[in-house]
Amino acid sequence: MKNNTFHIDFRLNDTSFSSVEELIDFSKTLSLSTNRFFVECFSDSEYIEVQTSGSTGKPKIIQLKKEFMRNSALATGEFFNLFGKTSVLLCMSTDYIAGKMMLVRALTLGWHIDIVEPISNPLKELKKEYDFSAMVPMQLKNSLSDIHKIKKLIIGGGVVTQELEMQLQSISTEVYATFGMTETCTHIAVKKLNQFTNIDSNTSEKLHYKVLPNVSISQDHRNCLVINASKIAENQIVTNDIVEIVSETEFKWLGRFDTVINSGGVKLHPEEIEKKLSKIITQRFFVAGVPDKVLGEKLILVIEENITSKAVEEFLKIQLMSDFRKIKNITNYEIPKEIHFVENFIETETKKIQRVKMLDTLLKTN
Repeated sequence: MKNNTFHIDFRLNDTSFSSVEELIDFSKTLSLSTNRFFVECFSDSEYIEVQTSGSTGKPKIIQLKKEFMRNSALATGEFFNLFGKTSVLLCMSTDYIAGKMMLVRALTLGWHIDIVEPISNPLKELKKEYDFSAMVPMQLKNSLSDIHKIKKLIIGGGVVTQELEMQLQSISTEVYATFGMTETCTHIAVKKLNQFTNIDSNTSEKLHYKVLPNVSISQDHRNCLVINASKIAENQIVTNDIVEIVSETEFKWLGRFDTVINSGGVKLHPEEIEKKLSKIITQRFFVAGVPDKVLGEKLILVIEENITSKAVEEFLKIQLMSDFRKIKNITNYEIPKEIHFVENFIETETKKIQRVKMLDTLLKTN
């Protein structure tokens, strides 16, 4: 990728290449988006155009410096100790940054990477085993019976539920949650989700994200994370992610500033509440604040579930409200005032829930 070349150890689907032209020609047999990426990757431009997912706002096209993408790849290789000839599975779409960066890492670090269709259970038919891969939570959930085929796995594009995290404790694969965004060439920090050295206490490796090399962090007046990483971003990045800074290299993620609910003067973080509720809710769900004459905003729960009748719906609501009060460390403020069931969530192309659109739909129909 640097100066129109790639690492000498790079392999794609068990194939090596003697030239960029040969690689680009081969990529035509894989997918249009993969071919387009390689063409753009080895063009004379200093930038690559990438579309944001649209989960926290309207999707947009941004330009990333190729140099920054390479630097990000090098940081990932150093952090996870994954260098030349590492066997890697790419099972995410190359339309978006997560898939593109897996290819950049392979080109830069000399990985042996295989591309498969980005389906919900990508490991099911695979016979090979791999050193490294990346998935979204849905893929991980659907691949648990085959996850031993991956030695190290990073998860992005969504929250890992409490139930899924518990299931990870009995597997041999090392699993990490990632923190980042398109503007930072994917992750700038990772957090272990299993394989803990001390499973009996809330150690830092359980609770805290650890930043990658050449990344420094701080907070603004809102307690939101500020990222300084001159090797992957030209300017300081001020996020809307509320964090607790633990050390120069570690932080605890608390939630999004733009989703904080002010209910009767009490500030509620949906992400923390969702983690507690996920102990008893197995379907996809989210909580949010909606206008209320008394509280200003009231907390509601939206569950993806096809309910057959009003009687069933009322029974489930009563049962859930009873179960909520049994959750350890939940406060009365964190118990939803209303529960809504919807048959299907509105999603982005990368399968993230479009919460704003879902709430708009709910408010119009209720």
